[in-house]
Amino acid sequence: MTRVQTEYQLWLQDPAVDEQTKQELQAIREDEREIEDRFYKDLEFGTGGLRGVIGAGTNRINVYTVGRASQGLAQYVNGTGAANPAIVLAYDSRHMSPEFALESALVFAGNGIKAYLFQTLHATPQLSFAVRYLGATAGVVVTASHNPPEYNGYKVYGADGGQLVPEFAEQVIEHVQSINTFDKVKKLSQQEAEAQGLLAWLGDDVDQAYIQAVTAVSQNPDVIKEISDDFRVIFTPLHGAGNIPVREVLKAVGFEQVRVVAEQELPDAQFSTVKSPNPEEREAFTLAIAQAKEWNADIIIGTDPDADRMGAVVKDPNGEYVVLSGNQSGAIIVNYLLSSMKERGILPANGVVIKTIVTSEMGAVIANHYGIPTLNTLTGFKYIGEKMSQFEKTGEHTYLFGYEESYGYLAGDYARDKDAVIAAMLIAEAAAYYKKQGKTLYEVLQELYESFGYFLEKLESRTLKGKDGVEQIGRMVEAWRTNPPTEISGTRVIAVEDYAQGINGLPRENVLKFKLEDGSWFCLRPSGTEPKIKFYFAVQGVTGPEAAQQLDGIIQYVLNRVDG
Repeated sequence: MTRVQTEYQLWLQDPAVDEQTKQELQAIREDEREIEDRFYKDLEFGTGGLRGVIGAGTNRINVYTVGRASQGLAQYVNGTGAANPAIVLAYDSRHMSPEFALESALVFAGNGIKAYLFQTLHATPQLSFAVRYLGATAGVVVTASHNPPEYNGYKVYGADGGQLVPEFAEQVIEHVQSINTFDKVKKLSQQEAEAQGLLAWLGDDVDQAYIQAVTAVSQNPDVIKEISDDFRVIFTPLHGAGNIPVREVLKAVGFEQVRVVAEQELPDAQFSTVKSPNPEEREAFTLAIAQAKEWNADIIIGTDPDADRMGAVVKDPNGEYVVLSGNQSGAIIVNYLLSSMKERGILPANGVVIKTIVTSEMGAVIANHYGIPTLNTLTGFKYIGEKMSQFEKTGEHTYLFGYEESYGYLAGDYARDKDAVIAAMLIAEAAAYYKKQGKTLYEVLQELYESFGYFLEKLESRTLKGKDGVEQIGRMVEAWRTNPPTEISGTRVIAVEDYAQGINGLPRENVLKFKLEDGSWFCLRPSGTEPKIKFYFAVQGVTGPEAAQQLDGIIQYVLNRVDG
């Protein structure tokens, strides 16, 4: 028999597999393609944890693959030598999220590790905060972020509250891969775990401590309260975990006129009102924009299902609502945060802003204006969190703000992952602050362009189908590495940064960044696990039209060579 047939039969015969799962597998016994897709490989536990389609099979996320991952993590945690090991668990609004979280908790309990489990859905940043607040050894959040509804996932966090960086993630992966049969998964019943004190349900005290930590970063609560009667916010949690914490934080800092998009307020695992629950997409704001027009709202805010990404929509001079990019929102928050801290006389001399290598330089230029340096990390907020923890120990810098172009932001040091809750608070606060000065955020953005240059960015991607897609992309990147361009649209390429060689102490990663003489750049970043490559483009021009022309020229050159 092939691997697929062997694994399929093992699941049907394994006494550890429940009858409902076996019935699901029996129902597809005539569908060879479906069986192959479910069993041709194990769902990979990568540096970010698990993510996959929900269902029975080795290549699906289910209580068995989650249990295997949890057993591997438990073995890793017990190997750290922690005196009283504990793991905090949270989950979002997706199908099977509470079930996967409880299954994980019971496996941890079966390995003698205390599991702290939230009783209801909670945001990813609340998990990051809780790990630190409770002094836990690790954390797990069950979420697939803004993936389609048939997906779920499992993200692992370290004792500092940050997602595991590769060095430690690889150790967890080794343990997970050593679990080759389900009978190696140790597990207690819920009753046993509770009786032994190995399963504790988290209450309101952790939530309130989180709310206090977020609101402590507020810069101008007096201004908010002063204009709160005349400042209107539309908020959509997109059926996810941001609903309660965002509203509580906005209320706590003084926002009185906040309306939630009713159709998207409550948890809905199908995300039935949107094509994708992604605040990066304008389509996700369709209902919110309609409501904002009726109410003449000042700003629209949206958060993704696990509330770690925030998108904002603002009015242009024609009264139309415009979705800000992650780079634009980041630049606005950098300017608002640093200018407010300077006004209040609390801007630390050793302050620092941290961003990723594919994030616009606009925020860095603004930070430099306030005398604050900006550090770059590899893509992924875990690297920003790693730097935060490093500076917490050394005191070399005081962390002020970190962000990435993919709508992830964090101010304050209470967590180690991006937080849509504090991002929602800061972007709304900035809008209120500038409204008192008679300006919209759109107008503020134009002023920033006038002062610091017109920064424009775009992201393109290519997916190559077939089993050899990853290899094809590898060859593509190698061709750019060995035969780099020397000039694009009449502008000289002045540097090629090859992150596979290790740059500025960063981990090695197969990423190439090409810098041009006029300050423009583009970056090739392939996925390590799927046949997909992303192309990031960024330019800086004196005027908007000039920047747009520069951007088009670079994109056309690169994609012509790629698609050639």
